[in-house]
This record gives sequence, C-alpha cells and structure tokens, in this order.
Amino acid sequence: MTKTTTEIGKDLSESLNPGMEDALDARYGHLLPGMAEGVVDFAYGRQYARPALPLRDRYLATIAALTALGGQTRPQLKVNIAGGLKAGLSQKEIAEVIWQMSLYGGFPAAINGLNAALEVFEEEDAAIST
Repeated sequence: MTKTTTEIGKDLSESLNPGMEDALDARYGHLLPGMAEGVVDFAYGRQYARPALPLRDRYLATIAALTALGGQTRPQLKVNIAGGLKAGLSQKEIAEVIWQMSLYGGFPAAINGLNAALEVFEEEDAAIST
C-alpha cells in the first residue's frame, strides 16, 4: 500500500525534527486548525521527499535561502541547520553554504547565519555529550 504525502511527511519530519508538528499545533493550532499538519504534508511530504534531489542537497538549498533572506528567518534557519545535520551535512558544509550567501544576502545576513549555526552546533554537541 502506498503512503500518503501526509504519512510520508510525518515520518520524515519526525526523523529530522522530532516533535515539530506537535510544537506547531500547540503554538498555532487554536488560531489555525490544521496548519501544523499542512506544513508537514506540504514541506516534508511533498517537497523534501521528492526523489530527484537528495535530501542533504535540499537542506543546503534551504539553509542558503534562509540565510540570504536575513535575520527574520533565524528560527527556521536553526531548525533547518539541525535537520541538515541529520540529513548528513557536516558543520563545515553548512558553514560554507552560509558564507557563500554573503555574496547574495550580504555580510550581515551571512554573519547572522553563522551565529545561528554555531548555536545549533553547540546544542548538538551538548546533546551528544550527555
């Protein structure tokens, strides 16, 4: 039996960002019922799960775009940096793609992105140490 995009999205989002759907629902569900499920279905089930581009490459593209968009995307950038690590990206690859965005989003956006990455790396390293 073929899985629905919602089922695929739930599996993928839980493997990369455990608890994300529940957190979105807890935060926004009273205002936007179904929003969390929609994000998981569309972003993970219909976009990240597409077969033509490896998941790690999708994360590189996402991290680059969020960095170039600037500081207002910091929370989403941190979530996607953590997901990128789980998808197989190294810290150096993430740092390089963020720095590459200094050409397109400017130095402040790249430096803000690097600071967000350092926070995620420290959190990941602390989680591994415990």
